[in-house]
Amino acid sequence: MLETAETTYQLTRGVGLAAALVLVLMLERWKPHARLRPAWGTNLGLWFVGALVMAGVCGACGWVVAAWAAEHGLGLLAWIGAGPWTAIGVGLLGLDAVSYLWHRANHQLPFLWRFHQVHHADASFHVTTGLRFHPGELLLALPVRLGAVLLLGVPPEGVLLFELVFGVANLLEHGNFDFPRRLDPLAQRLIITPALHRAHHASDWRELDTNFGTVLSIWDRLGGTLHASDTGRSVVTGLPSWSRPEAPALAASLLLPFTSGGGRARPR
Repeated sequence: MLETAETTYQLTRGVGLAAALVLVLMLERWKPHARLRPAWGTNLGLWFVGALVMAGVCGACGWVVAAWAAEHGLGLLAWIGAGPWTAIGVGLLGLDAVSYLWHRANHQLPFLWRFHQVHHADASFHVTTGLRFHPGELLLALPVRLGAVLLLGVPPEGVLLFELVFGVANLLEHGNFDFPRRLDPLAQRLIITPALHRAHHASDWRELDTNFGTVLSIWDRLGGTLHASDTGRSVVTGLPSWSRPEAPALAASLLLPFTSGGGRARPR
């Protein structure tokens, strides 16, 4: 029974993210924000390596941990007797807040930045940038995510819903397209739009250290890290510290956290 649930979890998450990827690719083709040359090989290569590593280490461990915690009545939501819908809703908010804090830590702590900089090294802000993560970063984030699920007591259904919402939001906000000009400022009050996240990928430390949210923008508002950006802006993206004309390719990206100067701290 548990194996069936895990398989359903994996399939549902995979199909949902694939559909989101296709949707964003269509939006990019229909009305691109800028003419780009995406790093398809590097970005998809990093995604493939990361997927292999995570499949071997974790698989459906988010679902498994949530199911185990629910069976044993563990977690804050279980202790206060929250109903199923309340637990799912609070779980979504809680996990999104934890993701904001973790993302911010990845920029502020030099050791974490060594790995996270691989994501920012893409000079073309494109939906596949949302797949460009070093496997080391994924492994470092895993205990944080699982610990949050356990401590909050997020039910398995809430974990699945969060994975879908988070994954779709991650792909949408990395898209090389824009919300309608009049809609974007209104949307920014609630969610992270491509215009907001494009500023986060700017090759300028003053902007790169802002807009850390993935789903909701409220965490940036509360944390004082929201930096407004509009759809008409042309943003130069990439690493501020990368002096070479081309972005690091697949092999160089995998080695980047371990190379000389790879963990350079941001200027204070």
